Amino acid sequence: MSLDYSLRLKHFILIGLGAAIYAFGFVYFYMANQVAASGIAGLTLVLHNLFGINPTYSGYLINFPLILLGAYLFGKRAMVYTVYGIASLYLYVWIFQQIPFFVDLNQDYLVVSLVAGAVGGLGSGLVFRYGGTIGGSDIIARVIENKLGIQLNQALLGFDILVMLLSLTYISIPKMMYALIASFIYSQVVNMVQNGGYSVRGMMIISDQAEEISRQIMGQLGRGVTYLKGEGAYSGKEKKVMYVALSPQDTREAKSLIHEIDQLAFVSIFNIDEVQSPEFIASRSKYRKRIR
Repeated sequence: MSLDYSLRLKHFILIGLGAAIYAFGFVYFYMANQVAASGIAGLTLVLHNLFGINPTYSGYLINFPLILLGAYLFGKRAMVYTVYGIASLYLYVWIFQQIPFFVDLNQDYLVVSLVAGAVGGLGSGLVFRYGGTIGGSDIIARVIENKLGIQLNQALLGFDILVMLLSLTYISIPKMMYALIASFIYSQVVNMVQNGGYSVRGMMIISDQAEEISRQIMGQLGRGVTYLKGEGAYSGKEKKVMYVALSPQDTREAKSLIHEIDQLAFVSIFNIDEVQSPEFIASRSKYRKRIR
């Protein structure tokens, strides 16, 4: 069994595990206690409470066209883990709905919101960490980023706020406060598990295949690359050092691209507190080449 195959298998297993954990929290905490959620999952809760539509069915129906859109805009390769994560999530949601199980938290909505956020965040964090997603809101946010120049995290926040406002159609304002607590805990746990959340990452790359790596990063990820001049202290050889600012999801894809091109490349990844540049916020279509 090759190393690449083992890594891919590990990713699939852990994305599936994360989807199962999130689905457990979704069914036994969010659904059972009418705790509003964000993203596409939160939208399925709105449809469930207003029209009685099973979240499994609405989840697949909403995400299917978004997956097709994502495959068209960002390439089929980038959507493999996304499709698997979404498909696994709503399959587990359906399975857990068939299992009669009740978590007795004495109707304490504060405890419910804390546990719901922690369990959901743990599951989502695992999925995100290994390259998957649990809903098409990421695709919507990336489209908004490309077309309107709005940063990914801002687009995600805007979509989540919209879903939360829609949730007021079936829950009261006091319950919404508990939902916000759950959402806060969720985001903190996701960031802890994923190690970075939606923060910006910086990447320094040293490779003999600098031109090809730069071309792929600009073409497939749509991010600009800057060349810096470097010199090996021992060898005395001059080399091009690539610097690029990326989102966490782009960072995972970039590592995969670099590994395919040059397994001996030196890659340093670090957190960036803030990026102030129109180039990073602007539409990435300037660099992106549509890859079929």
